[in-house]
Amino acid sequence: MDKLLKYGLFIWLTAVICFAIVAPIPAVGNMGERARILYFHVPTAWVSTVAFVMALVYGAQYIRKRDILYDYKAASSAALGLIFAILATVTGAVWAKFEWGAFWNWDPRQTSIFVLILVYGAYFALRSAVESEEQRAKLSSVYSILAGITVPFFIFIFPRIVDSLHPDPIVNSSGKVKMDTNMLIVFLSSLAGFTGLYVWMLNLRVRIAKLNLKESS
Repeated sequence: MDKLLKYGLFIWLTAVICFAIVAPIPAVGNMGERARILYFHVPTAWVSTVAFVMALVYGAQYIRKRDILYDYKAASSAALGLIFAILATVTGAVWAKFEWGAFWNWDPRQTSIFVLILVYGAYFALRSAVESEEQRAKLSSVYSILAGITVPFFIFIFPRIVDSLHPDPIVNSSGKVKMDTNMLIVFLSSLAGFTGLYVWMLNLRVRIAKLNLKESS
């Protein structure tokens, strides 16, 4: 039953992401089919935010309970967040090339996610520099909490207090991408698919960590 559930989840995630690739969508400005990048850029940015926040939560749980498994969960979530942040940066750069004429414009959103990549890159540099497992878990947990606190600022606040080319439904309504019903269905399906992919990958990494803990004990 467990294997059936895992295979079913994998098939569902694959189907959802493929749906975002092939489903018919209306044109967005002059981008045509290139607008499909939206269905990958926004979900990957969303998942990176969720993953970084969950790393904060797991870090706080380790501080409270001193259970090494929470440290592994925090590190796993941060690693996935870093991967999805890089994917969001790459897909955002492709969108920027189509819309603004250059892959990189030092737009506030591009800058903020780049800073977050550096912040969490430093997190893993810290982990690799400490040999003691207990000390590494303590320092990493504190770092993940401090880093997680900065995430809302870099994702939601900083891009909105500085002029930006990036479409924003709150402060930049002229650049808002309007979605019809079909487009919204594809978008939400992709969002759900990538969120499910994160949950599945995190669960897989945690199960591997549990097996390693059993072998070492």
